[in-house]
Amino acid sequence: MEPTEPTRSGRGDWRHSLLPPVVAWLLANLITWLVAKESVAGDGSRVAYWSTGGRHRWDSGHYLSIAKTGYEMFWCRERYANFPDVMCGNVAWFPGYPMSVRAVSATGLSYELSAVVVTEVSLFGMFAVLWWLLGARLTWATGLTLAIGTVFPGGIYFHAVFPIATGTLALLLCIVGVKRGSWGIAAAGGFVATSCHPVGAVAVGMLLLSALFAWPGDTRPIRFAKAGSAAALAGCGVLWAKWLMWQATGHWDAYEIIQRASYGQGGLRQPFGEMTKAYDFPFSDWYRPEGHLPWLVEHSLAAHRNQLWLNIAFVLLVLAAAAVQLIRNRRLEIEEWAALIVTVEIFWLPFFAGAEMSWYRNHAQMFVGLVLVRRMSPWVQVPMLVACAIQYAFLGAMFFAGVLV
Repeated sequence: MEPTEPTRSGRGDWRHSLLPPVVAWLLANLITWLVAKESVAGDGSRVAYWSTGGRHRWDSGHYLSIAKTGYEMFWCRERYANFPDVMCGNVAWFPGYPMSVRAVSATGLSYELSAVVVTEVSLFGMFAVLWWLLGARLTWATGLTLAIGTVFPGGIYFHAVFPIATGTLALLLCIVGVKRGSWGIAAAGGFVATSCHPVGAVAVGMLLLSALFAWPGDTRPIRFAKAGSAAALAGCGVLWAKWLMWQATGHWDAYEIIQRASYGQGGLRQPFGEMTKAYDFPFSDWYRPEGHLPWLVEHSLAAHRNQLWLNIAFVLLVLAAAAVQLIRNRRLEIEEWAALIVTVEIFWLPFFAGAEMSWYRNHAQMFVGLVLVRRMSPWVQVPMLVACAIQYAFLGAMFFAGVLV
Protein backbone atom coordinates (compact mmCIF):
# COMPACT_ATOMS: atom_id res chain seq x y z
CA MET A 1 0.00 0.00 0.00
CA GLU A 2 1.41 3.41 -0.96
CA PRO A 3 1.39 6.22 1.62
CA THR A 4 -1.08 9.01 1.06
CA GLU A 5 -1.08 12.70 1.83
CA PRO A 6 -1.58 13.60 5.50
CA THR A 7 -5.20 13.84 6.50
CA ARG A 8 -6.47 17.17 7.77
CA SER A 9 -9.45 16.08 9.77
CA GLY A 10 -11.24 13.04 10.98
CA ARG A 11 -11.33 10.87 14.01
CA GLY A 12 -8.04 9.34 15.10
CA ASP A 13 -5.91 11.65 12.94
CA TRP A 14 -3.57 12.38 15.85
CA ARG A 15 -2.45 8.75 15.81
CA HIS A 16 -1.33 9.11 12.20
CA SER A 17 0.28 12.54 12.49
CA LEU A 18 1.91 12.53 15.93
CA LEU A 19 2.20 9.13 17.59
CA PRO A 20 4.63 7.39 15.16
CA PRO A 21 7.24 10.22 15.32
CA VAL A 22 6.95 10.30 19.11
CA VAL A 23 7.47 6.54 19.32
CA ALA A 24 10.41 6.73 16.89
CA TRP A 25 12.06 9.49 18.95
CA LEU A 26 11.59 7.56 22.20
CA LEU A 27 12.95 4.37 20.65
CA ALA A 28 15.97 6.22 19.26
CA ASN A 29 16.80 7.47 22.76
CA LEU A 30 16.16 4.08 24.36
CA ILE A 31 18.41 2.29 21.89
CA THR A 32 21.15 4.90 22.33
CA TRP A 33 20.98 4.58 26.12
CA LEU A 34 21.30 0.80 25.85
CA VAL A 35 24.36 1.19 23.64
CA ALA A 36 25.87 3.66 26.11
CA LYS A 37 25.17 1.28 28.98
CA GLU A 38 27.04 -1.54 27.24
CA SER A 39 29.93 0.74 26.27
CA VAL A 40 31.01 1.92 29.72
CA ALA A 41 31.94 -0.22 32.70
CA GLY A 42 30.11 0.01 36.03
CA ASP A 43 27.80 2.94 36.56
CA GLY A 44 29.41 4.92 33.78
CA SER A 45 26.34 4.58 31.57
CA ARG A 46 24.68 7.33 33.57
CA VAL A 47 27.59 9.62 32.80
CA ALA A 48 27.77 8.43 29.22
CA TYR A 49 24.19 9.18 28.29
CA TRP A 50 22.16 11.00 30.92
CA SER A 51 24.73 13.72 31.54
CA THR A 52 25.56 16.46 29.07
CA GLY A 53 29.23 15.47 29.27
CA GLY A 54 28.46 12.08 27.76
CA ARG A 55 27.25 13.77 24.56
CA HIS A 56 30.27 16.04 24.31
CA ARG A 57 33.11 15.27 21.88
CA TRP A 58 35.95 17.30 20.38
CA ASP A 59 34.10 19.82 18.24
CA SER A 60 31.34 20.17 20.83
CA GLY A 61 33.60 22.46 22.86
CA HIS A 62 33.98 24.82 19.92
CA TYR A 63 30.22 24.97 19.33
CA LEU A 64 29.66 25.75 23.01
CA SER A 65 32.36 28.43 23.02
CA ILE A 66 30.69 30.15 20.05
CA ALA A 67 27.38 30.05 21.91
CA LYS A 68 28.93 31.50 25.06
CA THR A 69 31.38 34.14 23.82
CA GLY A 70 31.27 34.26 20.02
CA TYR A 71 34.11 33.78 17.56
CA GLU A 72 37.85 34.19 18.15
CA MET A 73 41.08 33.43 16.27
CA PHE A 74 44.65 33.70 17.60
CA TRP A 75 48.11 32.22 17.25
CA CYS A 76 48.26 29.16 19.46
CA ARG A 77 51.60 30.09 21.04
CA GLU A 78 50.10 33.30 22.38
CA ARG A 79 48.24 31.18 24.94
CA TYR A 80 49.93 27.77 24.88
CA ALA A 81 53.72 27.95 25.08
CA ASN A 82 54.37 24.36 24.00
CA PHE A 83 51.81 24.33 21.19
CA PRO A 84 52.86 24.25 17.51
CA ASP A 85 53.02 27.65 15.81
CA VAL A 86 49.64 27.35 14.09
CA MET A 87 46.35 29.21 14.25
CA CYS A 88 43.84 28.43 17.00
CA GLY A 89 40.26 29.49 17.56
CA ASN A 90 36.71 28.44 16.77
CA VAL A 91 36.20 30.03 13.34
CA ALA A 92 36.27 26.60 11.65
CA TRP A 93 32.72 25.95 12.93
CA PHE A 94 29.47 27.46 11.68
CA PRO A 95 27.07 29.52 13.83
CA GLY A 96 23.58 28.13 13.16
CA TYR A 97 23.63 25.54 15.94
CA PRO A 98 25.52 27.62 18.54
CA MET A 99 23.20 30.59 18.05
CA SER A 100 20.22 28.29 18.61
CA VAL A 101 21.90 27.10 21.81
CA ARG A 102 22.43 30.71 22.90
CA ALA A 103 18.75 31.48 22.27
CA VAL A 104 17.60 28.51 24.38
CA SER A 105 20.04 29.41 27.16
CA ALA A 106 18.16 32.70 27.55
CA THR A 107 15.51 30.64 29.36
CA GLY A 108 17.99 30.10 32.21
CA LEU A 109 19.24 26.66 31.19
CA SER A 110 22.99 26.08 31.09
CA TYR A 111 24.65 26.21 27.68
CA GLU A 112 25.41 22.50 27.90
CA LEU A 113 21.83 21.54 28.68
CA SER A 114 20.54 23.99 26.07
CA ALA A 115 22.72 22.26 23.48
CA VAL A 116 21.18 18.88 24.32
CA VAL A 117 17.67 20.38 24.19
CA VAL A 118 18.32 21.85 20.73
CA THR A 119 19.68 18.51 19.54
CA GLU A 120 16.81 16.39 20.86
CA VAL A 121 14.10 18.81 19.70
CA SER A 122 15.73 18.80 16.27
CA LEU A 123 15.75 14.99 16.25
CA PHE A 124 12.06 14.86 17.09
CA GLY A 125 11.46 17.43 14.35
CA MET A 126 13.33 15.19 11.92
CA PHE A 127 11.00 12.28 12.65
CA ALA A 128 7.92 14.49 12.45
CA VAL A 129 8.88 16.08 9.12
CA LEU A 130 9.96 12.73 7.67
CA TRP A 131 6.62 11.26 8.73
CA TRP A 132 4.80 14.05 6.89
CA LEU A 133 6.91 13.43 3.78
CA LEU A 134 6.04 9.73 4.00
CA GLY A 135 2.36 10.61 3.89
CA ALA A 136 1.65 10.31 7.66
CA ARG A 137 -0.01 6.91 7.15
CA LEU A 138 1.19 3.85 9.00
CA THR A 139 1.91 0.99 6.61
CA TRP A 140 4.59 -1.68 6.61
CA ALA A 141 6.65 0.50 4.28
CA THR A 142 6.42 3.69 6.33
CA GLY A 143 6.72 1.88 9.66
CA LEU A 144 9.91 0.11 8.61
CA THR A 145 11.26 3.37 7.21
CA LEU A 146 10.79 5.10 10.57
CA ALA A 147 12.37 2.10 12.31
CA ILE A 148 15.47 2.42 10.11
CA GLY A 149 15.57 6.10 11.04
CA THR A 150 15.90 5.24 14.73
CA VAL A 151 19.18 3.41 14.04
CA PHE A 152 20.30 5.34 10.97
CA PRO A 153 24.00 4.99 10.05
CA GLY A 154 25.96 7.64 11.95
CA GLY A 155 22.81 8.64 13.82
CA ILE A 156 24.61 8.50 17.15
CA TYR A 157 25.49 12.13 16.36
CA PHE A 158 21.81 13.04 16.30
CA HIS A 159 22.06 12.88 20.12
CA ALA A 160 25.42 14.64 20.51
CA VAL A 161 26.37 18.27 21.05
CA PHE A 162 26.80 18.74 17.32
CA PRO A 163 24.71 20.48 14.62
CA ILE A 164 23.98 17.24 12.77
CA ALA A 165 20.34 16.87 13.87
CA THR A 166 19.59 20.57 13.42
CA GLY A 167 21.16 20.61 9.96
CA THR A 168 19.30 17.47 8.92
CA LEU A 169 16.00 18.92 10.09
CA ALA A 170 16.72 22.03 8.02
CA LEU A 171 17.40 19.92 4.92
CA LEU A 172 14.12 18.08 5.41
CA LEU A 173 12.28 21.38 5.75
CA CYS A 174 13.93 22.56 2.54
CA ILE A 175 12.55 19.46 0.81
CA VAL A 176 9.13 20.18 2.32
CA GLY A 177 9.26 23.67 0.83
CA VAL A 178 10.06 22.32 -2.61
CA LYS A 179 7.31 19.69 -2.35
CA ARG A 180 4.69 22.24 -1.28
CA GLY A 181 5.83 24.80 -3.82
CA SER A 182 6.65 27.16 -0.94
CA TRP A 183 9.58 29.29 -1.96
CA GLY A 184 9.86 30.74 1.55
CA ILE A 185 10.06 27.41 3.39
CA ALA A 186 12.58 26.06 0.89
CA ALA A 187 14.80 29.13 1.20
CA ALA A 188 14.53 29.24 5.01
CA GLY A 189 15.37 25.55 5.35
CA GLY A 190 18.34 25.98 3.05
CA PHE A 191 19.56 29.04 4.98
CA VAL A 192 19.51 27.18 8.30
CA ALA A 193 21.20 24.13 6.74
CA THR A 194 24.08 26.16 5.29
CA SER A 195 24.49 28.17 8.50
CA CYS A 196 24.77 24.99 10.59
CA HIS A 197 27.42 23.04 8.71
CA PRO A 198 29.33 23.10 5.41
CA VAL A 199 27.42 19.96 4.37
CA GLY A 200 24.32 22.17 4.28
CA ALA A 201 25.63 23.59 1.02
CA VAL A 202 24.00 20.61 -0.68
CA ALA A 203 20.71 22.48 -0.26
CA VAL A 204 21.96 25.15 -2.65
CA GLY A 205 22.71 22.56 -5.32
CA MET A 206 19.36 20.85 -4.90
CA LEU A 207 17.45 24.15 -5.04
CA LEU A 208 19.22 25.17 -8.24
CA LEU A 209 18.25 21.85 -9.83
CA SER A 210 14.68 22.12 -8.53
CA ALA A 211 13.80 24.20 -11.57
CA LEU A 212 13.91 20.92 -13.52
CA PHE A 213 11.49 18.93 -11.34
CA ALA A 214 9.58 21.25 -9.00
CA TRP A 215 7.34 24.33 -8.94
CA PRO A 216 4.57 22.76 -11.06
CA GLY A 217 2.08 25.17 -12.54
CA ASP A 218 4.64 27.93 -13.02
CA THR A 219 6.10 28.90 -16.36
CA ARG A 220 9.69 27.97 -17.07
CA PRO A 221 11.08 31.48 -16.34
CA ILE A 222 9.22 31.56 -13.01
CA ARG A 223 10.51 28.10 -12.07
CA PHE A 224 14.09 29.16 -12.74
CA ALA A 225 13.54 32.41 -10.85
CA LYS A 226 12.16 30.59 -7.81
CA ALA A 227 14.90 27.98 -7.87
CA GLY A 228 17.68 30.53 -8.30
CA SER A 229 16.43 32.97 -5.68
CA ALA A 230 15.77 30.20 -3.13
CA ALA A 231 19.27 28.86 -3.72
CA ALA A 232 20.74 32.36 -3.37
CA LEU A 233 18.97 32.96 -0.05
CA ALA A 234 20.00 29.51 1.18
CA GLY A 235 23.60 30.40 0.37
CA CYS A 236 23.27 33.50 2.55
CA GLY A 237 23.65 31.17 5.54
CA VAL A 238 27.33 30.95 4.63
CA LEU A 239 27.55 34.74 4.23
CA TRP A 240 26.01 35.17 7.69
CA ALA A 241 28.64 32.81 9.13
CA LYS A 242 31.46 34.69 7.44
CA TRP A 243 30.04 38.06 8.55
CA LEU A 244 30.02 36.93 12.20
CA MET A 245 33.60 35.69 11.85
CA TRP A 246 34.67 38.98 10.26
CA GLN A 247 33.02 40.98 13.04
CA ALA A 248 35.01 39.02 15.63
CA THR A 249 38.38 38.63 13.88
CA GLY A 250 38.60 41.31 11.21
CA HIS A 251 39.15 38.66 8.52
CA TRP A 252 36.53 37.78 5.92
CA ASP A 253 38.51 34.64 5.21
CA ALA A 254 38.94 33.57 8.85
CA TYR A 255 37.34 30.20 8.11
CA GLU A 256 39.69 29.51 5.22
CA ILE A 257 42.74 30.72 7.20
CA ILE A 258 42.26 28.31 10.09
CA GLN A 259 41.26 25.41 7.84
CA ARG A 260 44.39 25.87 5.76
CA ALA A 261 46.86 26.74 8.52
CA SER A 262 45.74 24.37 11.28
CA TYR A 263 43.93 21.50 9.56
CA GLY A 264 45.56 21.33 6.14
CA GLN A 265 42.20 21.61 4.44
CA GLY A 266 41.02 23.73 1.58
CA GLY A 267 40.32 23.16 -2.08
CA LEU A 268 39.03 20.00 -3.70
CA ARG A 269 40.48 16.54 -3.06
CA GLN A 270 40.59 13.36 -5.07
CA PRO A 271 37.48 11.68 -3.59
CA PHE A 272 38.52 8.03 -3.94
CA GLY A 273 41.89 8.78 -2.37
CA GLU A 274 40.17 10.53 0.53
CA MET A 275 37.78 7.60 0.86
CA THR A 276 40.73 5.24 1.21
CA LYS A 277 42.37 7.47 3.83
CA ALA A 278 39.11 7.65 5.78
CA TYR A 279 38.74 3.88 5.66
CA ASP A 280 42.30 3.30 6.87
CA PHE A 281 42.30 5.91 9.64
CA PRO A 282 43.73 4.20 12.77
CA PHE A 283 41.17 5.19 15.40
CA SER A 284 41.99 2.10 17.46
CA ASP A 285 45.66 3.16 17.71
CA TRP A 286 45.15 6.88 18.25
CA TYR A 287 42.24 6.90 20.68
CA ARG A 288 42.13 3.44 22.25
CA PRO A 289 40.70 3.71 25.80
CA GLU A 290 42.87 2.50 28.67
CA GLY A 291 42.04 -0.39 30.95
CA HIS A 292 39.46 -3.12 30.56
CA LEU A 293 37.17 -2.64 27.57
CA PRO A 294 33.57 -3.87 27.50
CA TRP A 295 32.95 -6.49 24.81
CA LEU A 296 31.02 -4.07 22.60
CA VAL A 297 33.79 -1.47 22.67
CA GLU A 298 36.56 -4.01 22.11
CA HIS A 299 34.84 -5.25 18.95
CA SER A 300 33.94 -1.78 17.66
CA LEU A 301 37.31 -0.05 17.41
CA ALA A 302 37.34 -0.31 13.62
CA ALA A 303 33.59 0.03 13.11
CA HIS A 304 34.09 3.07 10.87
CA ARG A 305 35.17 0.68 8.12
CA ASN A 306 31.89 -1.23 8.21
CA GLN A 307 30.17 2.14 8.38
CA LEU A 308 31.65 3.16 5.03
CA TRP A 309 30.48 -0.06 3.36
CA LEU A 310 27.01 0.39 4.85
CA ASN A 311 26.82 4.01 3.66
CA ILE A 312 27.85 2.97 0.15
CA ALA A 313 25.17 0.27 0.16
CA PHE A 314 22.57 2.77 1.37
CA VAL A 315 23.32 5.22 -1.44
CA LEU A 316 23.23 2.45 -4.04
CA LEU A 317 19.89 1.18 -2.73
CA VAL A 318 18.42 4.69 -2.80
CA LEU A 319 19.59 5.07 -6.40
CA ALA A 320 18.12 1.67 -7.24
CA ALA A 321 14.78 2.58 -5.65
CA ALA A 322 14.67 5.76 -7.70
CA ALA A 323 15.55 3.87 -10.89
CA VAL A 324 12.78 1.31 -10.28
CA GLN A 325 10.23 4.09 -9.79
CA LEU A 326 11.35 5.79 -12.99
CA ILE A 327 11.09 2.54 -14.95
CA ARG A 328 7.71 1.57 -13.51
CA ASN A 329 5.99 4.93 -13.27
CA ARG A 330 8.19 7.08 -15.52
CA ARG A 331 8.36 9.68 -12.76
CA LEU A 332 9.47 10.47 -9.24
CA GLU A 333 7.57 12.62 -6.79
CA ILE A 334 8.99 16.09 -6.21
CA GLU A 335 10.20 15.24 -2.71
CA GLU A 336 11.82 12.06 -4.04
CA TRP A 337 13.83 13.99 -6.62
CA ALA A 338 14.91 16.44 -3.94
CA ALA A 339 15.86 13.70 -1.45
CA LEU A 340 17.75 11.75 -4.12
CA ILE A 341 19.85 14.75 -5.11
CA VAL A 342 20.62 15.72 -1.52
CA THR A 343 21.54 12.16 -0.52
CA VAL A 344 24.03 11.71 -3.35
CA GLU A 345 25.54 15.16 -2.71
CA ILE A 346 25.98 14.45 1.00
CA PHE A 347 27.72 11.15 0.30
CA TRP A 348 30.35 12.69 -1.95
CA LEU A 349 30.90 16.08 -0.33
CA PRO A 350 33.09 14.96 2.63
CA PHE A 351 35.44 13.11 0.30
CA PHE A 352 35.81 16.07 -2.04
CA ALA A 353 36.45 18.32 0.98
CA GLY A 354 38.85 15.97 2.77
CA ALA A 355 36.85 15.11 5.91
CA GLU A 356 39.14 12.24 6.86
CA MET A 357 38.05 12.05 10.51
CA SER A 358 34.45 13.30 10.34
CA TRP A 359 32.82 11.87 7.21
CA TYR A 360 30.73 9.39 9.24
CA ARG A 361 28.88 12.16 11.09
CA ASN A 362 28.51 14.19 7.88
CA HIS A 363 27.00 11.14 6.21
CA ALA A 364 24.39 10.91 8.97
CA GLN A 365 22.55 13.69 7.16
CA MET A 366 21.77 11.18 4.40
CA PHE A 367 18.79 10.52 6.69
CA VAL A 368 16.86 12.51 4.07
CA GLY A 369 17.24 9.50 1.76
CA LEU A 370 14.65 7.67 3.87
CA VAL A 371 12.07 9.46 1.75
CA LEU A 372 12.94 6.90 -0.94
CA VAL A 373 13.39 3.94 1.39
CA ARG A 374 9.60 3.73 1.70
CA ARG A 375 9.57 2.63 -1.97
CA MET A 376 11.69 -0.43 -1.23
CA SER A 377 10.39 -3.95 -0.76
CA PRO A 378 10.18 -5.29 2.81
CA TRP A 379 12.70 -7.88 1.64
CA VAL A 380 15.14 -4.98 1.33
CA GLN A 381 13.93 -2.87 4.25
CA VAL A 382 14.14 -5.62 6.89
CA PRO A 383 17.78 -6.61 6.15
CA MET A 384 18.62 -2.90 6.01
CA LEU A 385 17.06 -2.41 9.44
CA VAL A 386 19.04 -5.32 10.90
CA ALA A 387 22.32 -4.14 9.37
CA CYS A 388 21.76 -0.56 10.54
CA ALA A 389 20.88 -1.68 14.08
CA ILE A 390 24.04 -3.79 14.41
CA GLN A 391 26.24 -1.04 13.01
CA TYR A 392 24.53 1.58 15.19
CA ALA A 393 25.54 -0.40 18.27
CA PHE A 394 29.17 -0.66 17.17
CA LEU A 395 29.56 2.97 16.06
CA GLY A 396 27.74 4.10 19.19
CA ALA A 397 30.18 2.11 21.29
CA MET A 398 33.06 3.88 19.52
CA PHE A 399 31.41 7.20 20.35
CA PHE A 400 30.69 6.58 24.04
CA ALA A 401 34.12 5.04 24.59
CA GLY A 402 35.70 8.26 23.28
CA VAL A 403 37.20 6.66 20.18
CA LEU A 404 35.28 8.76 17.66
CA VAL A 405 35.92 12.50 17.45
